Amino acid sequence: MNQSFLYTALSLTAYSPPGLLNYVFFVLCLLLYVLTLCANVLLIALILSDPNLLKPMYTFLLHLALNGIVGSCAVCPKVMQSLLSRDPFMSYGGCLLQVLFVNVYGSCAYAILAVMAYDRYISICKPLQYHTIITPGRVRVLLAAAYLFPVGLSAVQVYLTSQLPLCRFAVNKMFCDNLVVVKLACFSRDLDNAYGLFIICSLALFPLVCVLLSYMQILSVSWRASKASQRKALSTCAPHLIIFINFSTIILYSVLYNRRDSVSVLGNFLNSTLFALLPPLFHPLVYGLRTKEIQRSIQKLLLAATPRPGPAPPHLRVVPVDRSPHPASRRLGS
Repeated sequence: MNQSFLYTALSLTAYSPPGLLNYVFFVLCLLLYVLTLCANVLLIALILSDPNLLKPMYTFLLHLALNGIVGSCAVCPKVMQSLLSRDPFMSYGGCLLQVLFVNVYGSCAYAILAVMAYDRYISICKPLQYHTIITPGRVRVLLAAAYLFPVGLSAVQVYLTSQLPLCRFAVNKMFCDNLVVVKLACFSRDLDNAYGLFIICSLALFPLVCVLLSYMQILSVSWRASKASQRKALSTCAPHLIIFINFSTIILYSVLYNRRDSVSVLGNFLNSTLFALLPPLFHPLVYGLRTKEIQRSIQKLLLAATPRPGPAPPHLRVVPVDRSPHPASRRLGS
């Protein structure tokens, strides 16, 4: 592809001219964006600062929070800028870069959730072998796989998409994804379609199967355990399961919505917000409300931040008065 072609301007036709509705959307997006960043940064700081949270489960959660920050930063700043612009546009190179980060955000989140499901499976089904299986080295290998495969496969997909010649230059969405860019091309190739199917199987269906198999084993073991063990397993797996179902539902909705050609401004904004802001904001909130160790860490942080009364200034200190008789007076009175 010609390097100069990367600077071709694409018109973002999903945005209406600046007005009251745009300003409302901008304020809502800014508020959710700030809350998302603060919630994930706080969660990362808690995990790094509390020795009780330096466990594989929370290490995976830390990387899920980092991935959420990447996803929200890949979409929201450009959306907010375009909401206030009279003629919103994006360069073709910037659009491809956004496609890469959007793909990495979605696929890495799925991969990390699959790794977390495997960690929960080992913890519940093989508790005596947990520390021999989930070693620090194994954690690093799992995280490397959760990043390298999605990033590598997504980069190849973006490269193949960039080789398609453009015949249209209007993007009817608030942000770029691979399907949006492919629709701008003059034609589609069998190679791109086959690789897209391979991407779906590798980065979506495979993690989904891993999570389902893990929970099938967890349910099988919990069914034969005592009531107390069942409650413990449920409390341990509930945050992850809630997050996985929420993220899968939002991704499915976003994929189906992006295949529609005629969409409203409100629908576009809701789709962008659901995809880029709701999961990263939802994840730390769920773990913060459902995980006792994180709750205790937050309580420690609040107690440490609460000012404690210090010693009074010297001129305000009360000096105790010795009311016992002076030794000389005792001798005189004797």
